[in-house]
Amino acid sequence: MGTDKGSGWGQGPPESHNPLPAAVPYNETEAKRFLNYYEQTANTVLKEFVEATWNYVTNITKPNREEMLQKELERSQFMKYFSTRAHLFNITQIQDPTVKRMLSKLKEIGKAALPYEELWEYNKLVAYMETAYSLAEVCLDEGPCMILEPDLEEVMATSRDHRELLWAWEGWRDSVGRQLRPIFWRCVELSNKAAQLNGYKDMGQLWRAKYESDTLEQDLEQIYQELQPLYLNLHAYVRRALYRHYGPELISLQGPIPAHLLGDMWAQSWNNILDMVLPFPKKPLVDITHMMKRQHWRSEKMFEEADKFFTSLGMLSVPPDFWKKSMLERPTDGRSVECQTSAWDFYTGNDFRVKKCTEVTLEDMLSVFHQMGHIQYFMQYQNLSVIFREGANPAFEEAVGAMVTLSASSHRHLFSTGLINLQQQDSEEEVNYLMGMALEKIAFIPFSYLMDLFRWRVFDGTIDKNIYNQEWWNLRLKYQGLCAPVPRTEDDFDPAAKFHVAANVPYTRYFVSTVLQFQLHEALCNASGYVGPLHQCDIYSSKIAGRILGNALKLGSSKPWPEVLKELTGQSTISTSAIMTYFKPLLNWLVVENVRQGEILGWPDYTCFFSERGTNKVALLGLQMKPDQVTFLLWILLGVNFVMFLALLGLAYRLYFLERWTPHQQPSHLPATVANEVSIRHCGSAWQMHTYPGPAGFTRLQQMPQ
Repeated sequence: MGTDKGSGWGQGPPESHNPLPAAVPYNETEAKRFLNYYEQTANTVLKEFVEATWNYVTNITKPNREEMLQKELERSQFMKYFSTRAHLFNITQIQDPTVKRMLSKLKEIGKAALPYEELWEYNKLVAYMETAYSLAEVCLDEGPCMILEPDLEEVMATSRDHRELLWAWEGWRDSVGRQLRPIFWRCVELSNKAAQLNGYKDMGQLWRAKYESDTLEQDLEQIYQELQPLYLNLHAYVRRALYRHYGPELISLQGPIPAHLLGDMWAQSWNNILDMVLPFPKKPLVDITHMMKRQHWRSEKMFEEADKFFTSLGMLSVPPDFWKKSMLERPTDGRSVECQTSAWDFYTGNDFRVKKCTEVTLEDMLSVFHQMGHIQYFMQYQNLSVIFREGANPAFEEAVGAMVTLSASSHRHLFSTGLINLQQQDSEEEVNYLMGMALEKIAFIPFSYLMDLFRWRVFDGTIDKNIYNQEWWNLRLKYQGLCAPVPRTEDDFDPAAKFHVAANVPYTRYFVSTVLQFQLHEALCNASGYVGPLHQCDIYSSKIAGRILGNALKLGSSKPWPEVLKELTGQSTISTSAIMTYFKPLLNWLVVENVRQGEILGWPDYTCFFSERGTNKVALLGLQMKPDQVTFLLWILLGVNFVMFLALLGLAYRLYFLERWTPHQQPSHLPATVANEVSIRHCGSAWQMHTYPGPAGFTRLQQMPQ
């Protein structure tokens, strides 16, 4: 396979290997031969691309970036070549549904449809944005600089000082968002061109096409509306708790919540403030993170536990190379890496890896289970055509791992792993547990919805590039009931403070998977024979549940996702019934508590409190400066003014005495040689005044020794 422009896949394979000679009949037989040829070559091209990308994100250097960009270009040329030829087949005349589906998928190639130069530009821009995000730091005035993971995330999770939270929140956005704004706009232009070359109006429409539904936008809005009562009750309750802690200076009981007070850099998950909002404080949840550290858990043990969970279901264990090749912790050898957690399939059938800067915490343990769900999906569909080696839809890929975390985080499972000592929970402890889950799952719903709403409207032109930030915060206010803690301008670009915007990764998958994971959980719990509250179910060691799940995962994307969902759950549409069932005990408690407190659901007062105005930037002399910088400069100006005042006072003082004591006429008895020299005395000091004739006629005062 050639790699340069002249002989690479952009020009097609060598003629002797061309699967479709000029005179070939484009019938079903030839289609199968064509697809078989694609299968023989695709794995090699994709493996080389994934390998180069892995090398870059685990060792961010310029040579690795150039190698990644080159392999990405080769992959795109390869995809464009086969897409062009797939379009030569008339799909309506093909009878085999599998062949028809494969050709349809092969036709759509996303950004690879761009012309060579623009594709190269697009790849470089996205690589730059990802790198800028990964390497960004926020620096103390006098002290070290902090990176996002784990430094700034720990500040946001643990600090209860609103000034410190504001410093981290604003600093991260100043460091990342502003520099990416002009680059993002160019990526939007190129993305839309790629979408149009694929036959779509804009990139938003192409993203939505992955769900194979003409009513996706309406369906998502319906899901959001069905879950809104649960979110509004949670929002009102949390707002009251924050009001008790921070007071009316920061929180309005009828307004939105400042986005920096919710325990997370993006306010997408609120579980880090559970201690502030616990319904029954006298019955706190066991600190699982503390127990893990006390029992000397390591990052590798967390992955081992997740692998053991899947094998208990009769599913596959990760191959030995997983442990050798994965990046399970941040390297200590000085390499710069991209810490965004991800799972990788290297298209060899036995090379799967996870990239994660793991910390020993409950949050990271659940993230590990989630990533191992991706790995399990990869392993299950390895026997399929490379075209079908992906989730039934993008949300399925996320839902599998997330579904497993519902069991892994259950009280029953934590007890079985020795992280909890008490086997049973009473009703108050259950409400506390469900509150913790809601702060993670329910709080996430509007955020995961609006992330792509914003970008869809950017792609279709509804949101103009001159009002990006304004419309971003309008959506966050409308759907989340949040506001920025300090005034924002169009110099800022706060969406890019989230990795998926910087990396141009769609986000709807996370919204849909939040609902879908509960639907899968309920179905597998029922299949396992479990009877009881859904939030107490743990499918660990259920071979029946494992068989049902494995059979569905083996299908990859070979069938439309409603068929896969029906095989798993007996339903062909996504339903909010299971998630509402799971949280019903908490919702009942929230409704009663909010009525008792007289809470207003929603945020009818749209006012955003900027009570930290003392820490905001101040305009002075045409510059935007921090308050401490302004104070320092004002002291300097005051000092300069004082010195100038003393100088003027001294000059006036001297002129006064000169005017008073200088003779108006020269003494007649003085010789001519000394007629211009006069001695005056003042306050015990002798001064000699020299008058020099000349055009300037200036006078010099010189102090004489006493």
